[in-house]
Amino acid sequence: MAAKKATKKTTTRGRKQDRARVAGGQDYEVRYEAKKTGRSAPAVKKAIKKVGNSRTAIEKHLANKG
Repeated sequence: MAAKKATKKTTTRGRKQDRARVAGGQDYEVRYEAKKTGRSAPAVKKAIKKVGNSRTAIEKHLANKG
């Protein structure tokens, strides 16, 4: 048997989800990331502006600042 290829989930509207990114304009995503990393929401937004919206890059940046 061939291994299954990892695919992105499809939303009810037929769009692809990308959980590897943080949407800086979505307050619930910023709050989630802030709670997860133990930092404030403004700190997360600042990290998004500095390192981009990659979830791993943001978490790494916030961990180094803490």
